[in-house]
Amino acid sequence: MSQTTAHAMIERLTHWGVDTIFGIPGDGNNGIMEALRQMKDKIKFIQVRHEEAAAFMACAYAKFTGRLGVCLATSGPGAIHLLNGLYDAKLDSTPVLALTGQTYHDLLGMRFQQEVDLLQLFAGVACYNQQVMGPQHVESLVDAACRNALSTRGVAHITCCNDFQEMPLSKGHTSMMNVKGHTSDAWHPPVTIPQPDTLAEAAAVLNQGKKVAIIVGQGALGAGAEVEALAEALGAPVIKALLGKAVIPDDSPYTTGGLGLVGTAPSDKAMENCDTLCMIGTSFPYMKFLPKPGQAKAIQIDRDPTRLGLRYPIDVGLCGDARATLMAMMKLIKPKEDRSFLEQAQKGMKQWREMMMSRATREDSPLKPQVVARHVSEMLADNAIVTCDSGTITTWAARHIHMRRGMQFSLSGTLATMAPGLPYANAAQIAYPDRQVVAFVGDGGFTMLGCEFITAVKYNLPIKVVIIKNNVLGQIKWEQMIFLGNPEYGVELQPIDFVKYAEACGGVGFRCEKPDEVRPALQQAFASKRPAIIEAVVDPLEPPMPASATPKQAMHLAEALVRGQPRGPHIATTIFRDKLSDLVS
Repeated sequence: MSQTTAHAMIERLTHWGVDTIFGIPGDGNNGIMEALRQMKDKIKFIQVRHEEAAAFMACAYAKFTGRLGVCLATSGPGAIHLLNGLYDAKLDSTPVLALTGQTYHDLLGMRFQQEVDLLQLFAGVACYNQQVMGPQHVESLVDAACRNALSTRGVAHITCCNDFQEMPLSKGHTSMMNVKGHTSDAWHPPVTIPQPDTLAEAAAVLNQGKKVAIIVGQGALGAGAEVEALAEALGAPVIKALLGKAVIPDDSPYTTGGLGLVGTAPSDKAMENCDTLCMIGTSFPYMKFLPKPGQAKAIQIDRDPTRLGLRYPIDVGLCGDARATLMAMMKLIKPKEDRSFLEQAQKGMKQWREMMMSRATREDSPLKPQVVARHVSEMLADNAIVTCDSGTITTWAARHIHMRRGMQFSLSGTLATMAPGLPYANAAQIAYPDRQVVAFVGDGGFTMLGCEFITAVKYNLPIKVVIIKNNVLGQIKWEQMIFLGNPEYGVELQPIDFVKYAEACGGVGFRCEKPDEVRPALQQAFASKRPAIIEAVVDPLEPPMPASATPKQAMHLAEALVRGQPRGPHIATTIFRDKLSDLVS
């Protein structure tokens, strides 16, 4: 049998190191599916239950491995379903290639079934966006798409008409200007270091600072040792944006944890009082939590020059790889004798950790989500991979699940979409079958793509899914109250028995509703070699309060309670008890 366009596509992907593709078959991509069937010894096809999950899994696969993630969908509706996961990849600078089918090439523009202008559809999300125009076109397109996705850390898209997929290469003709084999699959990630004079200028800013704060993001992953060395030399606390949670361990003497709504009071204080800011691999979006413009001198290290100065008026921008740039700059850093700024942050962090522990060890009922998060954290393996979702669940994970050296953590950062926690976990387990993978998710996010638990069962992925069940879209509920002063509306969720759901899917399920039930439920689930769900029924009135609540937020909360917030007195009592517990602990 002669090689087809689809065979050439899949074969070329293997040259780029692609060994896994996530997707769903359909009549618009069946030619590609046949190529995958015939080449299944070289490349795995993972069938998902929803194309959105395929894109999320490709994104997570790339985040956790550093390699290209690939997803596949059919034409029209299948391709449309990819978009949320692809925007997650785009906004978190993650290299992903999306392959889509398309209707017959000679019926394009004729309103044929499932025809959608996919090039226009993907124009906003893709850094490279092309349609295969014949058998001799596909190999060079794959090369260009992979190179663009990897080099720009973005999303590339290739669509191919279904009749072209099955067309033999022998029937394809090159144009008079095309030379067969003119492209290459040679590519290595660049390691960029700024010019010496720019490094010297940045080092001078840091050396002159008396109160230096460092904030790191996912661009600093893999540079933890260098970040801690810089913190030690400068006497600087290290604040971690959420995607940078695993840059350095949470028990590092230098870190004050997260920032913003899910952050810590010591991080807020460090930003309020610093006179110099060093940003490494982050474009933390919530600018109001950064120093006020003009308060601090600032330098920024980022591999993407378009992100330099995006969030703060920096004095020096360093375009380069975080680890290599820090190694070069450290030679110019003068160690500071005054450690008072760091010591003040460390003192504040000690008090913060004590307060968080008091909340996470409460034995009253209803069960507090912080208690569940603490037990999960304590039971994680040293090389565990933790995935999370968006919502109040993010607060509990950020504050109570602690990263140790060797762990990995991710979620939808900039897009902050609900639903990826479970698909992320599946992808992580496929990438690292021998590592412990735990998804820490809310009931709202889980139910959006809960069908992907069946995918875990199908492929024998022993993931552990901890569902914090409060039967409400908690983040939206508290935003309605605290940010707007409105009573909650439209946020209640119909309860689901997740234990029965796990069993119906072919996995195992466990439940805990009281503090003394949490550890046994987790132990049973973590000991199982099957996909497992742990349903933790928690207090829906436990608020994810900011580390430093403002008077305006308190006023809005009071307004919501007065204007008819359901169970308002219970909410007020819960908040009062939390504050009282903090004072006496």
